[in-house]
Amino acid sequence: MEKILLRRIFNRILHSIARNLPGAKTVRPFLHRLRGVKIYGNVFIGDEVYIENEFPECVEIHDKTDIAVRATIISHFKESPGRIIIENDVYIGPNSIITASEGQTLKVGKCSVIAAGSAVNMNIPPNTFVSGVPAKPIAKILVPISKAQNLEEFKLGLRRLSKPQRCKSRRTSEPRRRG
Repeated sequence: MEKILLRRIFNRILHSIARNLPGAKTVRPFLHRLRGVKIYGNVFIGDEVYIENEFPECVEIHDKTDIAVRATIISHFKESPGRIIIENDVYIGPNSIITASEGQTLKVGKCSVIAAGSAVNMNIPPNTFVSGVPAKPIAKILVPISKAQNLEEFKLGLRRLSKPQRCKSRRTSEPRRRG
């Protein structure tokens, strides 16, 4: 995917402006749309959020998604892009990182929550609370964060998983055998 230098410069200027201007529900989503990020519906983008600079068209963000301060979304490694799809009603916590491998599609399922400081590199099932580095499923979400009246109602709607599970891998190759 060779891009014209002028377009790359334009994207970086818009990105810098979007990271610092006010307007988390208006100006920032508008500027990211101009860059090529696919944003559907009402999205909240917090201060200093970094959304893929080189291949913004490889990021898709759906309605009622909140991206908190300093979250990072990267969909490429070197020159080869992957794809990131963030479905409806997702909350991405502060300082979280979402990264896709080249040629792969990473999907964050609807009504999921990514805890602050988490690193996501695998698919997240719908209605799942993940946390950690790397992010692991911690709880099932019964009351989506966007529908909860307050934080307490959201917390009461969490059902802890008996044993933290692994997120489903995007890889389709055979598992490595030991021995």
